[in-house]
Order: sequence, then C-alpha cells, then structure tokens
Amino acid sequence: MRTFDLAPLYRSTVGFDQLANMMDRVLSNDVAQPSYPPYNIEKTADDAYRISLAVAGFSADDLNIEVKQNALVVTAKKGDEASDKTYLHRGIATRAFERRFHLADHVRVTGASHEDGMLHINLEREIPEALKPRRIEISSGATTAVEQDVVDAKAVN
Repeated sequence: MRTFDLAPLYRSTVGFDQLANMMDRVLSNDVAQPSYPPYNIEKTADDAYRISLAVAGFSADDLNIEVKQNALVVTAKKGDEASDKTYLHRGIATRAFERRFHLADHVRVTGASHEDGMLHINLEREIPEALKPRRIEISSGATTAVEQDVVDAKAVN
C-alpha cells in the first residue's frame, strides 16, 4: 500500500488541523482497528443517526458511554462471575472492550438504550443559529418603512 506524506498540507494551511489529523488517522496502518464488538451506523433522519453495538452478555450496568472532545467512547467491563459454571463451549465473548467513534462538530448524543443484547446510541446534528443560512432582504432605491417613520417623526416635531 502507498503511504502519503501530509507535511506540505500542514505547511500551507491554517485552521485545518482537525481535517489533517483525521486523514493521518485514516491513512496510518500502524494501529489495527478493533473488530469487537460489531456495530452498525445508520442514518435515521436528515440530522439524526444511530450507532448500534452488539453487546450480548453485558448488562446495562457493565456498559459505560462517555463523550469527550468530539469523541464518543463506549467501554464495557464484565463483573466477576461465579466460577461454578462449567462450559462445554463458550462462544459468547464477554471480554472487556473500548470502542471509539469520532464525532463531527455540532453532533451530540441524545440518548442510549440497551435491549435484546444491543446497545443503541442516538445522535443528532445541531447546527448553531450563527452557522445556519439566513435570508437577507434586498431594499430598493426607495426609502424603507423604518426610514420613512424617522422622516415622518421629524416632520411632526
């Protein structure tokens, strides 16, 4: 596989550090991506998403969800079980895990539920008012209603 040097990108751009860091993470082969637990990411509406993780064998008390600095971190640690059970085959993995998801700006976690061995985390993108498109009224060459009120008030006095 080819490797890319992103140093010229760092030298010639200002304010795109997050994008460059994301590209570094994606293009690096140094870190093996964990495959446990399996998960789905689905788009449930225009600005809503759901992450579903298969967490069979874990109770809601064993799971922990945290959001810190645009990163959603899901961790699980199975409590100590009584060792009086004898398994002939143990295929349900209940090993501890940590799964990280990098969230885009203005994406927040709205809730989580645990049912039928699945952990569902609901996300929503909230665009701040300052970033939403706004309509600008175009005035014609004639005076506007506000300017006309000011002229009328001066005429009365």
